[in-house]
Amino acid sequence: MDRRQRQRAAAAVSRAAPPLVFDVCHVGMVLRAVLYVQAVVAVALMFDAASPGGWLLRVATVTAGTLPATLLWLVAGCSLKRPLARLPVAGQMAAGVALGALAGLCACGALAWLVDGDVPALPWLASALAGALMAAALVAALVWRVRGRAPAATTARLVELQSRIRPHFLFNTLNTAIALVRSEPARAERVLEDLADLFRHALKEQGDSATLGQEIELARRYLEIEQARFGPRLRVEWALDERVNAARLPPLILQPLVENAVKHGVEPSPTGAELRISTRLRGHVAVVKVTNTVPAGQGRKGHGMALANVRDRLKLLHDMEGSFRTALVDDKYQARLEVPVPADVLRPRPARRPRHER
Repeated sequence: MDRRQRQRAAAAVSRAAPPLVFDVCHVGMVLRAVLYVQAVVAVALMFDAASPGGWLLRVATVTAGTLPATLLWLVAGCSLKRPLARLPVAGQMAAGVALGALAGLCACGALAWLVDGDVPALPWLASALAGALMAAALVAALVWRVRGRAPAATTARLVELQSRIRPHFLFNTLNTAIALVRSEPARAERVLEDLADLFRHALKEQGDSATLGQEIELARRYLEIEQARFGPRLRVEWALDERVNAARLPPLILQPLVENAVKHGVEPSPTGAELRISTRLRGHVAVVKVTNTVPAGQGRKGHGMALANVRDRLKLLHDMEGSFRTALVDDKYQARLEVPVPADVLRPRPARRPRHER
C-alpha cells in the first residue's frame, strides 16, 4: 500500500464521528460491571468483619442495595445510548460518572429502607462518591477499549486492503479474462466486472461494521471470479437464511474465510473441493458457516494470521456476544461465526390493514 492510500485511511479516521465510549449494552459489560462492583464491596467489608459468617451476612445485606443500583446504572447507560453518542468523549465520561453517583445514592437509600433507620448525611455523601469512583473505573475501562479498538481497526483495515490486492490474485484473474476474451467474450466481461466490484468494495471507506447480506454479496463476487478460473474444480453450495442478513459484522471479514477455503481446499487438489456457505437463525443469533473439503489432506499450512484477524475484529465489535471457531473433522474444514441479530429486525411487523377497513 502506498503513502497516499495510508494518508487517505488516516484522514477517514480523523473525520469520523466521536466514538461511543459509554456503551454498556453488552452482556460482557454487564457481567464485568456486576462482578467488579460486588468484588469491591466484598473486599471493603472485610476491614470491619469480626468473623467469616458476619462478613457473609453483611455482604448479602449490602448487595441488596448495590446490585440494583449497579443494574440501574447499566440500564440508564444503555437507554441513553443514542443521546450519549452525540456527546464528545469527555461528555460521555462525565455522564457515566454522574450516573454512578446517582446509583450510589440509590444504593444508600435502598439500604436505609432495608435497615429501617435514619442515615446521616455523611454516608449519603460517601455512597455518592463511591458510586462515582466505581463508575469512573468502569468508564475508564470502556475508554481503553475504544482506544485499543481504533488503531486495531485501522491496522486490520490496512491488512485487509493488502490481502485483497495480492498481485497473484490480480494476475490470475486477468489471465483468466484474457483466455476467455476470444472464446467467451461475455464471460470475460463478467469476470472483469466482478473484479471491478470486488476492488471497489475493498477500496472504499468502511465503517465499523457491515451487514451480513453485504458480506455475502462480496463473497459471491469473489467466488464467481474463482469459478471462472477453476471451473468444475470449484463446487459451491449456498444455503442462506435471509432473516439474518441484517446482522452486523466487521467489514471484509467473510471474504478472507472464503479465500482460505479456496486456497487450502481447491488449489492443492487436482480434483478440486466442495465449498458450502450457509447462514441460519438460531434464536437471536446468526450462525454463519464456511465449510470446504480437503481431499488433498490439509493442503498448505498457513500462518493463521487471517483467522486471528477475524477473531480479534469480531471480539472488538461484539465482545462476548460474538464467537468464532474453526475445526477440521475428517476431510472437512469449517469456520463458524456467531453474531447477534438486531432485535428490531426479528420483531414481527404488524400487518397493514386494507385501506377500506381504516
